[in-house]
Amino acid sequence: MFVLSEDSQRTHGEDAQQSNISAGKAVNESVRTTLGPRGMDKMLVSDGDVVITNDGATILQEMDIEHPAAEMIVEVAESQEDEVGDGTTTAAVLAGQLLAKAETLLEDDIHPTTIVEGYHEAAEIAVETVEETALDVEVDDDLLAQVAQSSMTGKGTGGVAASSLAESVVDAVRHAERNGVVDRDAVTVYARVGASSTATELVEGIVLEEDPATDAMPSEVENATIAVLDVDLEVRTGNVGAEFSVDSVDQLTAARESGERELREYAETLDDAGVDVVFSTGDIDDRVAGYLGKRGILAFESLSDGDAQGIARATGASRIGALDDLSEEDFGTADRVRTETFGEDELAFIEGGSAAEAVSLFVRGGTEHVADELERAITDAVDVVAAAIETGGVVPGAGATEIAIADAVRDAATGTEGRRQLAIEAFADAVDVLPRTLAENTGMDPIDALVDLRATYDAHGRAGIIATERTGEIGDPVEAGVVDPAAVKREAVESAVEAATMIARIDDVISAE
Repeated sequence: MFVLSEDSQRTHGEDAQQSNISAGKAVNESVRTTLGPRGMDKMLVSDGDVVITNDGATILQEMDIEHPAAEMIVEVAESQEDEVGDGTTTAAVLAGQLLAKAETLLEDDIHPTTIVEGYHEAAEIAVETVEETALDVEVDDDLLAQVAQSSMTGKGTGGVAASSLAESVVDAVRHAERNGVVDRDAVTVYARVGASSTATELVEGIVLEEDPATDAMPSEVENATIAVLDVDLEVRTGNVGAEFSVDSVDQLTAARESGERELREYAETLDDAGVDVVFSTGDIDDRVAGYLGKRGILAFESLSDGDAQGIARATGASRIGALDDLSEEDFGTADRVRTETFGEDELAFIEGGSAAEAVSLFVRGGTEHVADELERAITDAVDVVAAAIETGGVVPGAGATEIAIADAVRDAATGTEGRRQLAIEAFADAVDVLPRTLAENTGMDPIDALVDLRATYDAHGRAGIIATERTGEIGDPVEAGVVDPAAVKREAVESAVEAATMIARIDDVISAE
């Protein structure tokens, strides 16, 4: 009896497990060398577009992955990125290593269910260890700056030190914080080519790629009263087609004057209401733009709905659907609205305001590759600082937390009976690969470094791989200012275990063309 169609393919048993595990290991190897402050970059080429980065999430996103098991590892990185914004490489590497250890256990006739149970038990111990390792200190701005700097170190920050960028990141996140909760949507990272990365600045407001409706308008307005319109400032036309009969020049002149009067009234209405800057999602007739410019009003047209909403939020304005509804209560304010030209593009800066909630990190880079990589680095830093504020937990970085996890898991394994003990020990071995990789990427001997890490941990209770100018050394990451949000470590463990155990349980793959 044929159950499957002739075009279907089935792989089952050891072949299915081997195929899936090999795919997961391949993803792990593709990003493993990017881990840590001395991690290598990857060049990704697709249809002529080139991306150079060591950001795990970007690498996996740009790779053309087709194998379903490999896609599951990519989803681990995406989940990590969505939840806490960093640690994607850690999660992908750990998932791959858990699969590699599972492969050995399967070859020793350990049942997949036993492996899954052992991994889940070890994961619970790992999460508990993360909580126990958290520093008993106040999460102040200095500590948050260390979190941001640790996240950016080793990533492409151009010619500017991660420490100076970290201060801007903390300022931006604090601006969007209310009672321990960070409105992540209120912090925007905007990259632009055309200057050194040292020109990166914090804008207390928002940045838009928009130019004025006409060149005759002012390029800067201070103490601006702002109207956000969802209105077309054009001659109104009816919804029903109609024809007009003009019998004389006087009638034609009157019709034209009526249209011009309507357009002038738009500008007069806004001017009389005290509006200094207009942002409209609709179109603005060139003649209206001219009238507005003569009155010293700066106007922007055809904004997207998202940009209009962002401006309203940043300035405290309400969106206005008709000029008949103008009210001072609907207007927003800004300390300054200005336009600047960068290359061939013109940008609008809306800064300050009595009800401003938005803030932008305006990132500069000498080349497109530098600007893009710096944007990715700062975006990750913003996310981890937000995670540290909201969760309130910070742990030692540089592989120190992973060493503590592996030690705790091994201790627990000694008290476990049966074959599940082997799976728990395998989990600890998989976690050990993370500090080993950090050591290898800094130029240290990975085996010697791991031995020294364990010895230092046993003696002092904390040890990590501290990157130096040329290589690395064993030291206290807290003293070196290398710290990470506990949420990043916790999410990496949980995501990696979830993916690895799901893949390990698969013993049949059926594909239909």
